[in-house]
Amino acid sequence: MRVFLRRLWDTFTSGLLAILPIGLTVYILWSLYRMLDGLVGRSTPFGEMVVRALGRWIPGMGIYILLILILIVGLITRNFLGRAVQYYLDRLFSSVPGVRGMYVAFKRFSHALLAHDSTSFKKVVMFEYPRDGIWIIGLVTNEEVGKLEEKTGKDSLLVYAPTAPNPLSGMMLVVPREKVTYLDMPVEDALSMIISSGSALPTSLETEQQDDEELQHPWFKPFAHKRRKE
Repeated sequence: MRVFLRRLWDTFTSGLLAILPIGLTVYILWSLYRMLDGLVGRSTPFGEMVVRALGRWIPGMGIYILLILILIVGLITRNFLGRAVQYYLDRLFSSVPGVRGMYVAFKRFSHALLAHDSTSFKKVVMFEYPRDGIWIIGLVTNEEVGKLEEKTGKDSLLVYAPTAPNPLSGMMLVVPREKVTYLDMPVEDALSMIISSGSALPTSLETEQQDDEELQHPWFKPFAHKRRKE
């Protein structure tokens, strides 16, 4: 009976591990679609205008229109007139009390994530925190700390240390450069490892021995059964 229950639990766990990644991905995509549909969907004033203009509603049109609008705004901001309009809008939002801090923060964060010339969130580092002997992985957000360096008295970095399993929450730390070890791994690998809480070791961190073992014992064995010692 115990063997049967253990095998039943192993089967249930295997199914759960197979469903969770797909289910979470579908849920996130569906939530994003619902949010966009609430902005430019059929039941919105914009959607009713589209139905009157075309005579019918095309499913998913809200997402298509939103993407087209983003492309149009991008094209406008790349010419002289668009840059001038963007400049005055920046000055307008930056001069409104209470809005300035939020607007500037969002603008800098968006630039750090999306701009090609930005160095933020491009390098993965490891350093000891919260005490010696315990290491944490972080992403370099800024290699220039300005006047903070005068306060620390050392050449320092600004590092974002995400928390597992949600990388959107974390800590912004000022770390001396001498205490930081740069890791030769893509940011995507670091984030996947954080999301999996370390259970999924990226290939960029695997040793040669692990690579040889994987070649000798491929992970894809759908008909292989693991034997357990009774």
